Amino acid sequence: MSDMAGGSVPELVCQVIAEAEQAWGHYAADGAVGPDSLAETADALSQIDTEHAVELLTCLAADDLVFPGTPRRDRSHARRAADRVVHLLGRESVWYTNVSDLSARVRAWDPVTRFTFDGLVAGTNAHFTVVLLQVGED
Repeated sequence: MSDMAGGSVPELVCQVIAEAEQAWGHYAADGAVGPDSLAETADALSQIDTEHAVELLTCLAADDLVFPGTPRRDRSHARRAADRVVHLLGRESVWYTNVSDLSARVRAWDPVTRFTFDGLVAGTNAHFTVVLLQVGED
């Protein structure tokens, strides 16, 4: 899974995860573990289409993974921002996520952090890569 902007998507994702764990690691459950190698992180990511990317970007920006139904931000604003990001990266962009289902009664993902809840979307084109990560604890 190569990043068209230079480097690999999993490498960039690992950098974002390291920053999140440095900033919020004290909130993680004691003894919690997550992927600890680049290969494990790459294995947790699946390629998705741009429509699904917009949906997941919107959800991760607007909704709370820990407490479903609790808004974090205005959903319409989050949707406009997600549409804009996907549009700016263009039709040739490639998108990845660790999320398999965020429907109301089902929350399913492959962990990429040591937090109880995490959701990630990454998109890349020939020049740029964007990563959105939400982590949480209950």
